[in-house]
Amino acid sequence: MQVLLVALVVAGCAVYAYATARGQAEEAARRQAGAVAHAVADSPSVREAVRGASRGIDPSIELQPYAQKVRADSGVDFVTIMAPDGRRWTHPDPRRIGEPFMGNTAPALRGETFSETYTGTLGPSIRVVTPLEDDGRIVGMVSAGITVRAISDRLGAQLSALAWVAAAALALGGVGTYIVNARLRRHTHGMNAAELSRMYDYHQAALHGVREGLLMLDGQRRITLINDAGRELLGLPGGEITGTGVAELGLPAPLTGALLADRPRVDEVHLTADRVLVVNSSPVAGGGRRGTVVTLRDHTELQALTGELDHERGFTQALRSQAHEAANRLHTVVSLIELGRADEAVDFATAELELAQALTDEVVTAVGEPVLVALLLGKAAQAHERGVELVVTADSRSLADGGGLPPARDLVTVLGNLIDNAVDAVTAVPGARIAVTLRPERDELLLRVADNGPGLPEGVDVFRRGWSGKGEGRGLGLALVQQVAQRCGGTVTAAQGPGGGAEFTVRLPAPQGVEPDQAVPPRGAAADPAAGGPR
Repeated sequence: MQVLLVALVVAGCAVYAYATARGQAEEAARRQAGAVAHAVADSPSVREAVRGASRGIDPSIELQPYAQKVRADSGVDFVTIMAPDGRRWTHPDPRRIGEPFMGNTAPALRGETFSETYTGTLGPSIRVVTPLEDDGRIVGMVSAGITVRAISDRLGAQLSALAWVAAAALALGGVGTYIVNARLRRHTHGMNAAELSRMYDYHQAALHGVREGLLMLDGQRRITLINDAGRELLGLPGGEITGTGVAELGLPAPLTGALLADRPRVDEVHLTADRVLVVNSSPVAGGGRRGTVVTLRDHTELQALTGELDHERGFTQALRSQAHEAANRLHTVVSLIELGRADEAVDFATAELELAQALTDEVVTAVGEPVLVALLLGKAAQAHERGVELVVTADSRSLADGGGLPPARDLVTVLGNLIDNAVDAVTAVPGARIAVTLRPERDELLLRVADNGPGLPEGVDVFRRGWSGKGEGRGLGLALVQQVAQRCGGTVTAAQGPGGGAEFTVRLPAPQGVEPDQAVPPRGAAADPAAGGPR
């Protein structure tokens, strides 16, 4: 098929070249004949010979030798000089002198020069006829022409050369086609077009069907291929991005650095605006910097579930701690009874029961949201085990149950991570204390966690993934808090607290149906907000 295509192209080009050459040859013959006819008509000797006709002198005596000489020198096939009535004064065949001219003369008698293809005594020819004027009068006509046979003879020589060129082009095209086809076979591992098409269909189906994100980068770290899952995980627009550099995608700096790196990456966790991604990358083998293949897995849900599992474990530990403390109190009550001090046993048990119930009632009243109540009670028990006082501040307000609040999972992620970080920060501080504020406002929901620990380091982005007060490469909690806040359309800020320590403030879109004047202050809270709320 390829050879046939080359042959058709070469044949088409040859036909076109022949047609073009024939048209050019006819036009060249027309111009040549016209130049000769004009030159003869403008010759003074020709006019002088024509004037002799009026005096009874035969013009053919002088004009025939002149016309034959011009015909031989100019390469035309005939030069005919004739009277206004068409009678020939010259002709290549002297026997035809005096006979009428075969062809049109009317335009020339009107003073016009014209050309035509006409069959005369010499056969078909391309001729030009021009008037012969003397003192403004038409005293004769001149016709010069070239036969079609002569033009064909000229084209014959050119056609022979054209045929050789076409044959050489056909041979060269055939050899080139064979070489290209053999090279393609080597590069495609012997697969033909149908097999390549089928493989491409499978490739496209697999590329867009897998749930993992896939990116292929060239040596300049430009995107050469990306599947639908990759676009979704990276939050990229739907337009054409092939050829775009990784640095131009607007991704977070750590993720961009991972994609630009030369060394392989294995199960690295990176954060985008609303996702937790596990990144794996591998350079393309073959020597040199040929490119990189990157896979992305979405661990957002897994990370959230892991966080919830951690909190559930914390709740379990808190329950175990409370059970241990309850057992100690029960042993104390039993021992007092055995010692015959029943009244003291009753007073001790009543005081402990009221204290535990007061803590539960105050947290429930101050918060209102069941998930957050459970979280705070569990965190309070954990903090108490580590010698940390966890309080809900007096200016907290009750939250509506559900009703427009952000998802409970997001609230647990934000508040749980902030409290865990605060507990870690103040564990070794004398009089360690953490204050939690939850308050709905007119246009936002405010969550604040403040501690009296050592505070925040200067000039450090504490929300950067990998930063931790315990050392580089361990921090993920604060980065997740920032991600959740941004995903919900809110903000998170970190600052030094008024009394020292760190203060983290999260503002989320306000829950619907909760007005500040409907909120109920927690029971038994201290009058001074700075003094904190119930423990």
